[in-house]
Order: sequence, then structure tokens, then C-alpha cells
Amino acid sequence: MRLKDQFQFVRQNMKKNRTRMFMTILATAMSVAFLIVLASVGFGLHKSIVKETLERRLVTEIEVPGKEEPNNGFRQLTDEDISYFEEIDEVKAVTRRKTLQNYMFEVDDHQTNAQAIVAHMPSETKAGLELAEGRLPKSENEVVVGYHFVEDLRPNREVSEELYDEQGQIKEEFRYKEDLIGKKITMNVVKFEDGKEMIEPLEVTVVGIRQKPTKDWVYDSIVFVSEGVLKQVEEFTGTPRGMMKDPNNPDMELPDIPLDQYDQVNIYAKDMEAVKDITAVLEENNYPSYSVINELKDINVMFTIVKAGLIFIGTIAIIIASIGIYNTMTMAVTERAPDIGIMKAIGANPKTIKKIFLLESSYIGLVGAAIGTLVAYGISFIVNFGLPLIIKQAFGEEPPEGLIFSHIPYTLPIISFIICYLVTILSGLRPAQRATKVDVLQAMRREV
Repeated sequence: MRLKDQFQFVRQNMKKNRTRMFMTILATAMSVAFLIVLASVGFGLHKSIVKETLERRLVTEIEVPGKEEPNNGFRQLTDEDISYFEEIDEVKAVTRRKTLQNYMFEVDDHQTNAQAIVAHMPSETKAGLELAEGRLPKSENEVVVGYHFVEDLRPNREVSEELYDEQGQIKEEFRYKEDLIGKKITMNVVKFEDGKEMIEPLEVTVVGIRQKPTKDWVYDSIVFVSEGVLKQVEEFTGTPRGMMKDPNNPDMELPDIPLDQYDQVNIYAKDMEAVKDITAVLEENNYPSYSVINELKDINVMFTIVKAGLIFIGTIAIIIASIGIYNTMTMAVTERAPDIGIMKAIGANPKTIKKIFLLESSYIGLVGAAIGTLVAYGISFIVNFGLPLIIKQAFGEEPPEGLIFSHIPYTLPIISFIICYLVTILSGLRPAQRATKVDVLQAMRREV
């Protein structure tokens, strides 16, 4: 019996019990849709968190806090380490910064507190530093300020509620209105001597303003100063990095910080694929590191477990639906006993008879899986569109921007089809085997 004839035989027999067949396919479709929609929640949340993680951090950035040495313990990084990092393959740039204290900066009749940082500007530029206005510093008394530095400038008066609006921002009428480029600003360095506060004003010129951060939650008000400014600060305070001694404990000992030691070192890879290789090289040489790849690795492991659990729960629904398939196929064997008897009487191979019933159960499973997949995509679209509106209206909360509640990757329907096909084959296997054992004489008398 040709395969074409087998399919035709199956279609003819299925038409005889359309209602029962429809209900069986419907139950299978519902179970597949349940599996896909349930698992899609795990895939959707996973995609949302990965997206948020990638947006919050530069994907090619690798933070290196220091080096672990067997005998000397953990130490900060120096120029020697920087040179080693720059020689690693696929490294685009290595930025290094020295952190100073927060200082009071004054310009005209406005002032603000901001953190001063000594940065290596060539490497910062190579890593992607961009300016909204102005240029990079060329002399030691020139500085670059963060985008929000000017927004923090407030009139030289005591801080009061009238200066700020409800969002905690300085009111428009009190903001600094002039162009900051080319302005001389005063950096007030403070130290305590004999219990008295002493202030040394250092005059610097603003030559550049950094580009506005791409993310709204990033607030950039730092001031990039030169090594020359750092030297002046240390000469006045007599302490490394301008650290302030406790006025109540003037004899306290401050740590000795070498001139070429850095507080923050970041490596920038040429592309995301190179991050993993660079991280591996760093770990081999006792440089602990942190990058977005490390964070994604933990996230992926956690969500792999969650998605596997959701798929397992969805599979239970398909197994429950398989009971209906088993019942349908058992009834089909009973009703078609005379046909089976005729087929065996004219010499049909038992394997052919078994194959016909397995084809029928496979048809139920695959058609149900196809319908269930289409329904699942529809439900996923409705959930992603409607659920944020429901949350907003019912609870008065605004869902995070870009949150994906349900995501169906192409692999999920494939997994569902495979699971559904295997379950339906197992469900039809026992009835198919029973069909091969039908007695010809009893079948001809319409009995099984």
C-alpha cells in the first residue's frame, strides 16, 4: 500500500467522526498554546532584563579593580599594568582615572559641589568620549566638565527650598544662563591646619562640555582636571589626592599613594565578542574583572532554569491532552475493525496497518500544534499590547519602558512541535498495536 493511499485512507476515516476529531485537535491546540504562552513569559522577561542590562552598561567595557598577588595580596593598578593591558589583542583603549575629593566650584555669582577626576584624555577619547561643546584640554589649567555641571550651578547663597522645584531641580530663574565655554571657574581646595579650615582657590578654565548621556538616569557633573592641578592640590594639602585629615585627629596617618597608581581602570574591547577572550586573559594573570558578559552569564543561567521549568509545566498540559488522543484512537480501532479485517484478509502487512493509525495520531498532533502556535502568537501580541494598559488603569503604575511580557522565539514553537509530536505518537502507539492484533474472522462479524 503506497504512502499516498495510506494518507487518503486516513483522511476518509477522519471525516466519519468530524466532531470527535475536531474536539481532540482543539484540546491539543489549547495545550500547545498554553505551553508556548507560558514559556514565552520566561523568554519575554529574559529578553527585557538582558536589554536593560545592555543599555545600562557599555557592552565592550571591562572594569579591572586591581591585581591579586600571591605574596602582597590585592593592590591597585599602575602604569605597568596599563602597558600590559594595552598589549592584549582586541583591546581598543584603556582608561585610567584618579579620584579627588568633592570641591566647591565657583563661576561668577554661582557655585556647585562636584567631584574632580584626573583622567588620561587621549585614552578617554579613544574609548568614546565625546563633547557637546568646546574642545579637549591643551594646558594644565584647562578642564572639561560634565553635561549636567551647569545645571547644578546655583546662586552664592545659603541653600533653601526656594531654589529648587518639586523634582529637586534648581528653578529656571536661578540657573546659570551664560555660556560656560571659556569661563574661568574657581576650584576651592580645603584643608584643616591647627583646627582651622584653610581654603586655596585654584583658577581653571572650562574648554569643553561632555556630551549628554544617552540614558536619562545618568547624571554627569564631574570635572576632568589635569595632573598639574592634582599636583597643586597635593602641594597645598600635603596629602595624597588632596585627602582631608580629620580635624579632630590631626595626627592620623594617611595611606601612601604612588604617583602612577589609579583608582579606576577600564578596558574597552574592539567588539562584544572580544570581551570574553580579554576577560579570560585577565583571569589567567590574576586580574579580577567585571563586564556585562559576567552579568549576562548569571542572568542566562537563572532564566534557562526558569524557562525549562515553564516548558515542563506546559508539557504536562500536552500529556493531559494526549489522554483524549488515546481515547480517540482507541475508538477508531474499535469502529474500523471490519476495515482492518478486510485489509488483513487481502494480505495487508501488520506494519502498514500500524503505520496508518500512527499517521492519524500524528496528524492530530501536528494540526493541533500548528493551530496552537498561531493562537499563542495572537495571545502574545494581545498580552504585550494590553497588559501594560491594564496595569496602568487598574493599579495606577507605569510599567518599565520597553518591558516585554511575552516573547516567542522561533525555537519555542519548534520545541512545542517536537514535544507534541512525541506525545501524540506515544498516545497512538498502543491503539495502533492493538489494530494489528485484530482477528480477521471476528472483524468480519464487526466485533473486535
